[in-house]
Amino acid sequence: MHHRHLAAPALTAVVLALSSAQMPLHAQPAATDSGTTTTTTPRAAAAQGSKVNRADQRLIRDIAQANMAEVETGKLALEKSQNEQVKTFAQKMIDDHTSALNDVQQLAQAKNVDLPDGVDLKHKALATSMRAMSGANFDRDYKKHAGLADHRQTHDLLQKTQRNAKDPDLKALAAKMLPVVDGHLKMAEQMGSR
Repeated sequence: MHHRHLAAPALTAVVLALSSAQMPLHAQPAATDSGTTTTTTPRAAAAQGSKVNRADQRLIRDIAQANMAEVETGKLALEKSQNEQVKTFAQKMIDDHTSALNDVQQLAQAKNVDLPDGVDLKHKALATSMRAMSGANFDRDYKKHAGLADHRQTHDLLQKTQRNAKDPDLKALAAKMLPVVDGHLKMAEQMGSR
């Protein structure tokens, strides 16, 4: 019985020490650069883990813009062109780039990157000038800009992303999109020669 009296104060001291030092169950300790420990919730840890650096954020936004531009100019071509070849190409651009844009949006959401809500100023200006065109002039401009120039720029952007991006998911997205864009570029080149 004498041992029971000695164990009780020791047990009480251990329980008190643990309860005063205990962190909430939903938090995890994290070491900082200075060597001290801070408390990070799982949600904050997940958010930190899913963020990408500024350069990768810019690449994600640029890829989103490229896809938005192709969808918008494709819709314009369906509305304005009388050329079946141009209309077929435009519908493929709408379909493929809408799908690619959905992939970019999912990646952006997973990485906490805000995307623009529309095309950039350059493509807004191009759409405005193309709306004023009709017939062969419209078709020629659509092939030149949305078909060739934009796909060359997007091809370069995707290659740059594969080379320079730090985020593996972003690199994988660029690798998935590159063959599709290459196919579009070949179609645009063939269309331009007819």
